[in-house]
Amino acid sequence: MTRTLIWRICRQPQVLDNLFAPVIICLDSEFDEEKAEMLELNAWFFVLLVNFLALLYILNIILFKPLLTLFQKRDDSTRGALAAAKELSARKEEGLSQMNRELQAARTKSKELFEKIRNAALDRQKEVLDAANLQASDLIEKARQELKAEAEKARERLRGDVEKFSDEIVRKLVGA
Repeated sequence: MTRTLIWRICRQPQVLDNLFAPVIICLDSEFDEEKAEMLELNAWFFVLLVNFLALLYILNIILFKPLLTLFQKRDDSTRGALAAAKELSARKEEGLSQMNRELQAARTKSKELFEKIRNAALDRQKEVLDAANLQASDLIEKARQELKAEAEKARERLRGDVEKFSDEIVRKLVGA
């Protein structure tokens, strides 16, 4: 024999006294048709139906609507917080990209300024070196001219001395 799950109305006095449990689940190994009765639409059915609807209405007012309102407020605040977080994240990304652009522009500007100053310093160094080379060339030329002049004077003196020595040698040779 198989066990079957059967829904039926039980006509027992202790069950009828309890308005909340007129229908029970019976698990029988054998189903007895005589014991089971069909659903009867009597006064208790309507009393229970009114009781159920009244309880549903009262619970809706007292429990379900406040809970739904609370859940809706929590959902709205969560969505609002998420939207605010997304907005802050977007503003952060925009700020970071703006800062990176400004930083890149500042780097480019500083690099250009550095190159400008470097080129100016190189130009100045070239001017100073050219001036120093020109001055050194002038000094060298003056020194050469002075050396030439002194060499010429020394030659003239030596010529005079050579003539004097030669006259003396000749006199000593002739007088000796």
